[in-house]
Amino acid sequence: MDFKIAQMFPFKVIGFQKVFDNETAYTEIPKFWNEICEKYGYNVYAGNAPANPYEQAFMDNCIGEYGVCIDDVGEGRFRYLIAGKYTGGDIPEGMVVYEFQRNEWAVFDCFGPIPQTLQNLNTRVFSEWLPGNPDYELSGNATIEWYDSTNGEMTDPDYHSAIWVPVKKKV
Repeated sequence: MDFKIAQMFPFKVIGFQKVFDNETAYTEIPKFWNEICEKYGYNVYAGNAPANPYEQAFMDNCIGEYGVCIDDVGEGRFRYLIAGKYTGGDIPEGMVVYEFQRNEWAVFDCFGPIPQTLQNLNTRVFSEWLPGNPDYELSGNATIEWYDSTNGEMTDPDYHSAIWVPVKKKV
């Protein structure tokens, strides 16, 4: 499985958050994306001026560029954010900001239609690559899905996305 190691400085994301069960996440998260995009994104995507603070935050922070999985709930559940890089400013009620510390990341590029291709890669990263990797281990509880917001449609056979996993060298 191809990957590269990248250094990332601290950064913040802002987004819409929901808690999911590990068992149903692959079917429920795409529904969450549809709900948020229909409610806050489509007006902005159509080139219209933001009609409320949520649409303004959506536009200002490029919400939808990231999906963030935060494994801090327990009992087979995790938080998921539909997010963008936080650029500052007001945080509308109900939205959350999450801060990533400086870290090394294993970056796995993915090419193919969403969500199937990215979900398959995610499963492989955590069931094959991470457990069997002689050099790296997990160093945090949050992973990032990156979505190319400028080139192509998510259903294209060559759509580019990636999974970023926080890692550290094994000692």
